[in-house]
Amino acid sequence: MDPGFEAAFRHFVADRSGALFRTAYLLTGDRHAAEDLVQSALVKTVAKWRSLRDPVAIEGYVRRVMYHEQVSWWRRRSRVAEVSTGWLPDQIGDGHADGVDLRMVMRAALARLTPRQRTMLVLRYFEDLSETEIARLLGVRVGSVRSQIYRSLERLKKTAPELTTVREFG
Repeated sequence: MDPGFEAAFRHFVADRSGALFRTAYLLTGDRHAAEDLVQSALVKTVAKWRSLRDPVAIEGYVRRVMYHEQVSWWRRRSRVAEVSTGWLPDQIGDGHADGVDLRMVMRAALARLTPRQRTMLVLRYFEDLSETEIARLLGVRVGSVRSQIYRSLERLKKTAPELTTVREFG
């Protein structure tokens, strides 16, 4: 890689790594897995760096790679039998523990969604992308994005009703 491309890549990583890590964390639910996911996506991105000229295309490519890597990991892992504990906190309390309880409930609820549904919610509500931007980023129709978001919100309402008392979805 010549120095100009290397400097541009370093600048991109320095500028966008925080947002990419947040997205990866929301996709994986684990800090270490998120770090690995970002690293894998950046390795694949640097290999394609010369063909990615537009800054929007670069970030879209990285996010798409992260999504596909996470789905691939999930598919490999889903072949192993898993046992759900079914544990959720009894209630969300007052004080400092509120944030921790809510995060635990949210993490458990998001883990019950399919990878595609979780990705759509992460991109829509945590990354604040429009449905059109999500469709373009993932290469699907806007109607697919809308239906996935609707289904995932309905599923969250059914599996974690305590989340709707904090903030109404939909």
